[in-house]
Amino acid sequence: MGEQDLNLKSVDSHSEKEGTKSDNLTEQLIDQIVSGSYPAGSKISEPELAKHYGVSRGPLREAMMRLESMGLVERIPHVGARVVALSQEKLIEIYSVREALEGMAARLACEYITDEELIGLEELLDAHHQHIEQVEGVSYFHQQGDFDFHYRVIKASRNTKLISLLCDELYHLLRMYRYQSQRSHSRPEQALKEHFHLLGALKERDAELAEMLMRRHIMRSRLLIEQKLKQDKENVS
Repeated sequence: MGEQDLNLKSVDSHSEKEGTKSDNLTEQLIDQIVSGSYPAGSKISEPELAKHYGVSRGPLREAMMRLESMGLVERIPHVGARVVALSQEKLIEIYSVREALEGMAARLACEYITDEELIGLEELLDAHHQHIEQVEGVSYFHQQGDFDFHYRVIKASRNTKLISLLCDELYHLLRMYRYQSQRSHSRPEQALKEHFHLLGALKERDAELAEMLMRRHIMRSRLLIEQKLKQDKENVS
């Protein structure tokens, strides 16, 4: 092996390590933002982050770019990077888009989901049912239960564009909202029941029913948000 080959190998090894650092940092920052450890609207100091996590500017810059692409971080001219603040209006827009796209994903999943994936979904929902009974619904959404189910259905659509839009761009924004929203605006028991109905449609490979159930399921969540927005406006006035 020549000197040039050794140098190339060294460069590849360095790039791989930097990539691993960036991946790990991205996951840590996602969890911190979703949980509210970095509050919505708070400014992000990249030098402080680099110092806190012990990483160089390269991996940090890449991680920040990923967070921006997910919509968790936004850059404001003359201000810098900050954690996104989700308004009720923006959430309604997201849920409207999600209603259409996840309905499509459920329809496609009826065609492509495997028997093994269906068994996995049923086991997941059984585990969710036990969890809800144990904690009386308090932390169902906080455990990503709701979105883990949706995530699997979306993946089962086998449509790479849908998966990218829903699992990369919207997934963590919705987790962030669910994690930080008041429990009074959630409906864990009803949501789980709707998941079981949807699972039944997937088992029957009934694409039309699966799409309708998914759209209706997400629509109900959107209506709760719209109701909350209306109440807030009435309280202000």
